Amino acid sequence: MKSTEIPPNQLPKSELQFEEQQGEERPETSKNKSKLPGWLLAALILGGGAALWQVFIPSTVPTAQTSTQAPPPRPVEIMALTTGTGNRQVKLLGQVEAGERATLSPQIDGMVQRVLVREGDRVTLGMTVAILDDADPRIALAEAKARLAQEKSNLARLQVGTRPEIIAQRRAELNAAIARELEAQDNLARVTGLTEEGALSQRALVEARTAADAATSEKFRAEALLAEAQEGPTKEEIDAQQGLVDAATAAVEQAELGMERTQIKAPFSGIVQSRDVDPGDYVEVNDPVLTLVSDRSLDIFLEIPESLSGQVTPGMRVNLTARPLPNWQQETEITAVVPTADTASRRQLVRVSLDNPPQGLLPGMAIQANLAMPVEKADTFIVPRDALTRRGDEWLLFAVNNNQAQQLAVEMVADLGQEVVIANPELEEGQSIVVRGGDGLRDSAAVKVVNSLVDG
Repeated sequence: MKSTEIPPNQLPKSELQFEEQQGEERPETSKNKSKLPGWLLAALILGGGAALWQVFIPSTVPTAQTSTQAPPPRPVEIMALTTGTGNRQVKLLGQVEAGERATLSPQIDGMVQRVLVREGDRVTLGMTVAILDDADPRIALAEAKARLAQEKSNLARLQVGTRPEIIAQRRAELNAAIARELEAQDNLARVTGLTEEGALSQRALVEARTAADAATSEKFRAEALLAEAQEGPTKEEIDAQQGLVDAATAAVEQAELGMERTQIKAPFSGIVQSRDVDPGDYVEVNDPVLTLVSDRSLDIFLEIPESLSGQVTPGMRVNLTARPLPNWQQETEITAVVPTADTASRRQLVRVSLDNPPQGLLPGMAIQANLAMPVEKADTFIVPRDALTRRGDEWLLFAVNNNQAQQLAVEMVADLGQEVVIANPELEEGQSIVVRGGDGLRDSAAVKVVNSLVDG
């Protein structure tokens, strides 16, 4: 490439001076040139060319200027701070148990004649589920009924009183006894006279006197029987017989109960969980026959953390969910607090009773619950979640005073979803806080309120 030579009269003044200086120093330079190595001389020539390039070619890179102006105010939305409390959600785990569960056993000894249900069968209240042999109870019932009939007959006779024919009979017996006494007395008088005359021995006199005394005694007895028949039975006799009737009635009821107990009935509606006997088995009192669980009510026992022991009370609201039933959830309240801790987990339990639970929720399943625990901390405030900024491990809130942001680290007391409960001793009710625009905001930064929800 050809180099273009510029005539001296067209060079700038600085360049002419440079040429004059170069001309004046040329002899010395030439002298020194002979003393410099070739590589160093080449480096000097290249460096000088670069310097000339910077002189003749103006730089097109703009020079950075340092700005001393402050950033513009950050646009923010503010609202007035309001005090308030809420409920924090505490997650609980628990287990479903049957509200009613019973192991059915016989109340009398006997052989199992029939079992009418199997595992999984649904039964209703009062339904017969098993039958024992009833031969012995049937005989006992027949004997008790016979005795009761006899005692009732005796009582009826006493209550009616003595019949007229019996009284006539007693009077006839008395008359006969009086006649025998007269005859015995006449015989005694005759024998006495003959004995005195020596016609009869003393032995005949003794025998006559004994016969007269016996006739008199028989007359007295006949008189007593007639008087008793005429008066009828006493109140004490009737009461005593009534007692015998009552005892016989109780014996019949006991025998009937024995007959009823040969049939084992369901005490409530539910589902057969297990069956422990078959026909032909001999069972005694309290031997297990069936296990029945209710399908109309369930009890859910939830474990509460040790930190909440003594703070959970009946009536608090819980929201129940179960993994086997993804489309089911139910909000209800705690029914009771168990006053003792679970032996395995050492945690206190609370009970939630469910009437008419959803189909598919079965005893033994795990269940989850969200407990709405009231926030009891004083001096708390409720703010929208958007008002808080997370930086590291801190939650920050920005208050606004004279169009300047004040950064405050707050404690999140409870998460209410779209809102949160916070606490900070420097906060006051009615104070202006940033609800939007706080991301990236710094302490003491200038702000511009573009939307205000503060009254006034």
